[in-house]
Amino acid sequence: MRNFGIFIFIATLIVTYGSCTSDPMDGSDNVPTYDSDIRNITYNYCITCHSGLAPSANLDLNSYQNVRQSTENGNLLNRINDNNNPMPPSGLLTDEQIQLFEDWAANGYPEN
Repeated sequence: MRNFGIFIFIATLIVTYGSCTSDPMDGSDNVPTYDSDIRNITYNYCITCHSGLAPSANLDLNSYQNVRQSTENGNLLNRINDNNNPMPPSGLLTDEQIQLFEDWAANGYPEN
């Protein structure tokens, strides 16, 4: 009978505290990375003008290091949030896309 009581106690702990841990695959703690999130945005909205031999504004956003450097110095975040001079020129990114950049920066610019 004593073993049954210990079993119930352990089972209760597992149910109570086991459900409080986050599963990295459930999306609740997803930290944006360059490879999975940021690169897709820059490839879809930025590198048409900001890559190649003569990138616009001398800003090449065709690599992790270049995107990170521009984000770290504040230029990229300022421009994607600038209503008066938006980047991309066709209009600001969505709030969700901008939030991905901000979360990426806040989490230390993970690459992959």
